[in-house]
Amino acid sequence: MNFIVSASTDVGITKKNNQDSLSVKVLNTPTGRMVFAIVCDGMGGLEKGEVASATVIKAFENWLLNRLPILSTVPIHSDQLREEWQKIVTDINEKIKAYGKRQGINLGTTAAVLLLTQTEYYIMNVGDSRVYEIYDKTVQLTNDQTFVAREIALGRMTPEQAKVDSRRNVLLQCIGASENVYPDFFVNRVKQNAVYLLCSDGFRHEITSEEIYHYLNPSQLINQGMMTNNTKRLIELNKQRQETDNITALLVKTY
Repeated sequence: MNFIVSASTDVGITKKNNQDSLSVKVLNTPTGRMVFAIVCDGMGGLEKGEVASATVIKAFENWLLNRLPILSTVPIHSDQLREEWQKIVTDINEKIKAYGKRQGINLGTTAAVLLLTQTEYYIMNVGDSRVYEIYDKTVQLTNDQTFVAREIALGRMTPEQAKVDSRRNVLLQCIGASENVYPDFFVNRVKQNAVYLLCSDGFRHEITSEEIYHYLNPSQLINQGMMTNNTKRLIELNKQRQETDNITALLVKTY
């Protein structure tokens, strides 16, 4: 299985700084080609959201450089991977909290992390950045760790109500602003000729899953240029519909 990757980010129509951060790497390992991808949506006054999101990116890139070459000498063990990613998040949560305390500010970040191997995908999620699988339809693989998502799960709010609720951006936890962080972790079989999308919440508030599928389904994305062009079309559509947040989307196509 091979991979094509594309990533786009936009400051949006109102903010002065882009507090989103991302990273994507295609890797040759002893057990086959892999892709590692991460999107983080930082939050905090001035430019400090950028500090939080970039700190998480750097920590995972260090793991990619130092630990994945060792882990990938044999097939990936999901329990080992989960334990190592959990430790990264726990350590960085304490580091960002300590930095915020010294600076007298509050800051934090979401994280959506994806590792694609030849057979499985592994996902870790904190906050409301998302991972989707686009195959014969658009499927959300992560669960938002938000107030409105919890209310929907408890039957106290409908998805339609959640879209317009003033608390739709209230996170239940994020890295750097929570006392303790409990990431979600997902493992499943990777599909061939599928598209995996990681995005910050600014990318998907003003567009539908049907619009995502229309532009980003595998048959549309025949090369990296098409992936980038269609992603930018959706970013512009969000901006036309007055999305006020930073907008980031990262695509991995399998073939």
